[in-house]
Amino acid sequence: MKRIIIGGTNSGCGKTTVTCAILQALVNRKMKVTSFKCGPDYIDPMFHEKIIGTSSYNLDSFFCNDDTLKYLLCENSRDADISVIEGVMGFYDGANGRGSAYSVSQITDTPAVIVIDCKGMSDSIGAVMKGFLDYKKPNNILGFIFNRLPSKLADFAENLCKELETEYFGFLPVNDITFESRHLGLVTANEVFDIKDKMNRLGELAEKNILLDKLIMLSEKPFPQFVCPQFEKIDFPRRPVIAVANDSAFCFIYSDNISLLEKLGCEIVYFSPLSDKAVPENADGLILCGGYPELYAEQLSENTEMLADIRRKIEAGMPTIAECGGFMYLHDTMEDADGNEHKMVGVINGKAYKTSKLRHFGYTKMTAERDNMLCKKGDTFPAHEFHYWDSTLCGEDFTAEKSDGQSWKCAYANENMYAGFPHLYFYSDIKIAENFVRRCLEYGEYNG
Repeated sequence: MKRIIIGGTNSGCGKTTVTCAILQALVNRKMKVTSFKCGPDYIDPMFHEKIIGTSSYNLDSFFCNDDTLKYLLCENSRDADISVIEGVMGFYDGANGRGSAYSVSQITDTPAVIVIDCKGMSDSIGAVMKGFLDYKKPNNILGFIFNRLPSKLADFAENLCKELETEYFGFLPVNDITFESRHLGLVTANEVFDIKDKMNRLGELAEKNILLDKLIMLSEKPFPQFVCPQFEKIDFPRRPVIAVANDSAFCFIYSDNISLLEKLGCEIVYFSPLSDKAVPENADGLILCGGYPELYAEQLSENTEMLADIRRKIEAGMPTIAECGGFMYLHDTMEDADGNEHKMVGVINGKAYKTSKLRHFGYTKMTAERDNMLCKKGDTFPAHEFHYWDSTLCGEDFTAEKSDGQSWKCAYANENMYAGFPHLYFYSDIKIAENFVRRCLEYGEYNG
C-alpha cells in the first residue's frame, strides 16, 4: 500500500502548498489519488478535493483509537494508487502524544517527509533537519522537501541530506502562488477564483523540482493489521433522511461523519440555509455544521422563510445537531464580522458575538450532565473547539475538559438536540451516530 505523510516543521511552513503541488502532479500523471489531513482541520481537505475531484478525509489519533485510525486509512484508500496525508502543525505537535502527524505515522506505519521553510536560512537548515531526525526515534521520517528554497541552493540541500543519511525529495522554489487567510485559517477553496490555475502551476513546479518517482517508490510499505470498528446497520422500515447544511456559510463537514451515517443506513440530502427556503420536506433529522455564518449574517438573516422553517422543525422535535457556526445560527441574534447584529433562528435565546481571540481552542473531553439524544448522563467522548465568536448562553448540558485541567460548561442537549461550540467526530464514539440515527427514525415514524 503506497502512502506518505507530508509533515512540516511548524504551522505556516508550506505543508498545504507542497501537498497540493504533489497531489496535482500525481493527478496530472493520471494516478488515482486519495488524500487525508491529520487532525481536526476542515479547510485544507477542501483544497485537496478541488484537485482530486472526490472526498478528502481526516486522520485524527486524538479522536480515534489505533484500530479505527488504521481502518479509516485503509477503507478510504481502498481503490487508490497512492494516499497522500497532509500533517498538522509541526510533525511532533499534538495533545500529549495524540493528534500529531507523528502519532498517525507511527500508528499506521506510514513513511513521512518533512517540509522545511527555507526562507532566511542556509546552514541552519541542517540544524533543523538533524533536530527532527533525532528528536524521537523511531519516527518514520524518510527525508525532506525544501520549501521556498532558491534554486541555487538545491545542491546544498541535497548534500545536507547525504551528510545526515536521509533522503532528498527536492524543493519548491520561491514563487508568487499564495492563498489568502482569515481568522480560522485559509479561505475556503471555493472562494479562490483562480484556484485551478494556481493548482496547475503548483503541479508543474512539483513535476519539475520534486522527486516524485522516488517519493512514490519509497511510499510503499505493508499495512499493519487492525480490527475493524463495530457498528450496527439498523433495520429500518425506510431509510432515515438527514438534511445537512452545505453552502458557503456552512461547510465544515467531516467526510467520515457523512459516510458513517450512510453506512448506518441513512440517506443524506444537502441544502443551503443561504439560498433555499426550507429544510428538505422529507427530512427526519437536521445537521447544521460549522463554517463562516458570521461572514454571511445579513444574507442568512434576510432568508426569513428558512429561519422560520428551521425554528418550526426544531420546536416540533426534529433531531438536530448544530455545531459551532450552526450553533451560532440558532441564536436570537448574531454579530457579523463588523460587529453588526442580525436576527437568526431564535431557538437559543441569546446572542452570538465577536471576540478578539480564539475561544477554548483545541481538543476536549466532553462529559454529559444529563441524558440526551447522543448519550447518557456521565458518558464521555472527545470533541474539538476552534472559534473566535462566543455566546451569551453557551449551555450547561456538557462539561468540557482539556488535558491541562481547564474545564467549562457548554452545549444544549436534550432528547432531540445537541447544539454547542464543540465539533463532533462520529468515529470517536460510534454510539453517538447510532443514537442520533435512531432518534431520527423515531421522529420520522411519528411524523410520517
